Amino acid sequence: QVQLVESGGGLVQTGGSLRLSCAASGSTFSTYGTGWFRQAPGKEREFVAAINWSGGSTHYADSVKGRFTISRDNAKNTMYLQMNSLKPEDTAVYYCHTRLVYWGHGTQVTVSS
Repeated sequence: QVQLVESGGGLVQTGGSLRLSCAASGSTFSTYGTGWFRQAPGKEREFVAAINWSGGSTHYADSVKGRFTISRDNAKNTMYLQMNSLKPEDTAVYYCHTRLVYWGHGTQVTVSS
């Protein structure tokens, strides 16, 4: 069993930055790929970014490429999402997952125009 807890969300102006964290419990976190999804009001949950177990391979949605950076620290059982140049359309609840099986409860990101 893995438990994930997101933090770091908040209200920021257009062009601002936020860093999300996803802290995991459980010894298997470092052996699997992980990632971030987001869900805006009235929309389906969508892929944002993914990272493999070692952190050596990453993948991003086109909408965030060049602005967001995913990383992980397996020694701390924590994954991060650095979000720069934020836009109002980035407003959503951001969820972290591991293996697409275990999910956190989400953290709200609101970008004001």
